[in-house]
Amino acid sequence: MTAAAALARKNRRIGLAALLIALAMLGLGYASVPLYRLFCQVTGLNGTTQKAIGAEAPGAVVGKMLDVRFDANVAPALAWRFQPEKHVDRVAVGAREMAFFTATNLSDKPITGTASFNVTPDQAGQYFTKIQCFCFTEQTLRPGETVRMPVIYYVDPRLLDDPDAKGISEITLSYTFFPVDSGKGKD
Repeated sequence: MTAAAALARKNRRIGLAALLIALAMLGLGYASVPLYRLFCQVTGLNGTTQKAIGAEAPGAVVGKMLDVRFDANVAPALAWRFQPEKHVDRVAVGAREMAFFTATNLSDKPITGTASFNVTPDQAGQYFTKIQCFCFTEQTLRPGETVRMPVIYYVDPRLLDDPDAKGISEITLSYTFFPVDSGKGKD
């Protein structure tokens, strides 16, 4: 094999390795958002709550109470009014609780919205478990319609054993409604 042929072969290998690395990085870039979302759901990172659809709350821990604050926001592009019926609820840790929010479509046409949510302080996210929530699905409101939307939840008693969560006496559950892009998938 000549020196020129060996050099060309080496350059092809380096070029192929660089192409494979670039493709792997591109794939990782696309996978990072769903992987991060999954990681946050499993660990409660950044105030991501847990879902326990169809599950039962573990039961109240006697004498262990905390306040749950409810925050409601609407993106500027969504013509809705959205608010909690109660801004603060005193709850027993481990007990099944229910809170209600109301949403009103202020426009003259049907609008579909979806809610994103988080819990603060961040350490409480892994212990705040939703059994049922309007945030699990998209919500469509007719013109002028007002709906009452429940959230069924509990605060897991394991919160009391977490040294990073020892000083938590108040948890804030915050929702923001965004319009659903009805033009998705249309050309």
